[in-house]
Amino acid sequence: MKKLPLALAIASSLTLLGGCATQNASTSDSAALQAELDAARAEAARKEAEAAQLREQLANAQSSSTTTQTVYTGGGDLLPPNAKPGECYSRVLVPAQYESGEETVLARAASSRIEVIPAEYGMVEETILVQEESTKLEVIPATYKTVTEEIMVEPEKTIIREIPAEYETVTEQILVRPAYTTWKKGRGPIEKIDESTGEIMCLVEVPAEYTTVTKTVVKSAARTVEDVIPAQYKTVTRTVVDQPASTQTVTIPAKYDTVSVRKLVKPAETREISIPEEYKTVATRKLITDSRLEWREILCETNTTPGLISRLQRALNDEGYNAGTVDGVLGQSTMDAVIRYQKDNNLASGQLTLAVLDKLGVSQ
Repeated sequence: MKKLPLALAIASSLTLLGGCATQNASTSDSAALQAELDAARAEAARKEAEAAQLREQLANAQSSSTTTQTVYTGGGDLLPPNAKPGECYSRVLVPAQYESGEETVLARAASSRIEVIPAEYGMVEETILVQEESTKLEVIPATYKTVTEEIMVEPEKTIIREIPAEYETVTEQILVRPAYTTWKKGRGPIEKIDESTGEIMCLVEVPAEYTTVTKTVVKSAARTVEDVIPAQYKTVTRTVVDQPASTQTVTIPAKYDTVSVRKLVKPAETREISIPEEYKTVATRKLITDSRLEWREILCETNTTPGLISRLQRALNDEGYNAGTVDGVLGQSTMDAVIRYQKDNNLASGQLTLAVLDKLGVSQ
C-alpha cells in the first residue's frame, strides 16, 4: 500500500511531460516551433490516456490488499522495472521472434519401370528352322469422340423491382367556421326585449362556412415485384476418350531354310527396375515468441536535446529513411521514419526507443 501514492504520482506526472515542448525552439523559426508544439500536444494526449489507464488499474488495486500485493509483485504491468532517475519508459510493441530451419520432405514417391531385355539368338548350319515363332506386344492407341453438352453459365436469379407509388388529386370542403347563433336587433312583438336597454333583440342562426381545397393523396402505395431471370446455358463441344489405349499380342511365325539358321539362345524377357523415392530440403520458419507490449526506455523531454534529434535525423536520412530536414525537432516526418526503420529491422516499435539509437550508431 505504501507504493500506491508513488505510483499515482508517476501516473499523474505523465500528463505533464508535454508542457515544455517548445521552450528551446527558436522564435525566428515559427514553422518548426508549430511542428514541435503539435508533436508535444500529441505526446501529451497519449500520455494522458496512458495515465488514465494506470489510475484505473491502481484504483482496482486498492480494493483488496491481496490484489495489491499481486499487482506490485507481478512486475511489468503497471510501472517499468528497474527504472533510474532521468530515464523515460513507454510500452512499445516487440515484434514476434521466428526461428529459421530446414525440413526434409518427400519430393517424389518410390516407383518402378519395366525394362524389356531382347531375346538372344545363335547361328546353326542346318536345313531346318531358321527362326522360331515369337510374339510381340503391339500398342493400340486410344480412340476419341466429340460430345456436345450444355453447361450453365449463369444460374436463375430473382430481381426485386420497385414500383413507385401512384398519386391522385382530390377536392374536398373543409369547415372554416361552424354554424352559430347570435343576437341581432329586430322588430315585432314576439321578439325578446333587452331589459337593460329597452331594445328588441332577435336570436338568429348564422350558417357554417366552408372552403374548398385540393390535395394530392396516395392512389396506390409503393410496392416491389420479383422478376425471375431464367438460367443461361452454353453449348460446348469437347473431346472424350471413346476406347482407351490397349495392347495386343502379335504372333511372328517361325521361318525355315536350308541355310544357316538362327536359333533362340535366350528368349526375350522383362524386368522391373525400382526407382527410389526422392527427397528435398525446404526452408521452415517457426514462431518462437509472439509479439507483445513491453516497457522500453525511450527518448522524452527529460533526456532529449536538439543535437541528439539532429544526429538521429541525419542517420535516418543516410540509411535511406526520409526523416525530413535536419532541424533538431522531433516532428511527424522523423517519427514516421523511426517507425519504418524499427519495423524493417525487427525492433520494438511505437516510440523512439534507445535501441534505435544503438542500431543507428547515434551517440547520446
